[in-house]
Amino acid sequence: MDAFAAAVGKGATLHRPGLKEALRTGLIFGVIEAITPLIGWGIGLVASKYIMAWDHWVAFTLLLVLGGRMIIEGLSKSGAETPPPARRHGFWLLATTAVATSLDALAVGVGLAFLQVDIVMTALTIGMATTTMAAAGILLGRFIGPVMGRWAEILGGVVLIGIGCSILVEHLGLLH
Repeated sequence: MDAFAAAVGKGATLHRPGLKEALRTGLIFGVIEAITPLIGWGIGLVASKYIMAWDHWVAFTLLLVLGGRMIIEGLSKSGAETPPPARRHGFWLLATTAVATSLDALAVGVGLAFLQVDIVMTALTIGMATTTMAAAGILLGRFIGPVMGRWAEILGGVVLIGIGCSILVEHLGLLH
């Protein structure tokens, strides 16, 4: 769901993203989301307590930086001077966002190392679901962006920061 929310924000900042861009974004998010539980599973076999102690802080920091950047860019745009929205996001921006939203899957992979699961099938399922949700998020963002204008980018940044805070609060156990 965090990949979906991030994709909605990303789609809202683009100029009428089409199915090709939605699938591209979905695949970037899906592949990264599928790889992270595999990495977590491998780490879990070796040193689970170390990665689980820090994954939520890394995710929070990345999402805070990305969300803050989106908010600052949205606030710095004024009506007449606003350049037309981009037609697509760069690979590295999408990959960084995908990594930030998939670090919880890395922690899940660590936990799966201690269970009798088919990690490859689990990772493929996670990747396919994320691909579908992120592509749908981009397409939904297509309709939100024109309605909200520059506020869509600001809202997208707020959503990313909110996801980061949610991950941090959940892992620190502050809401029990």
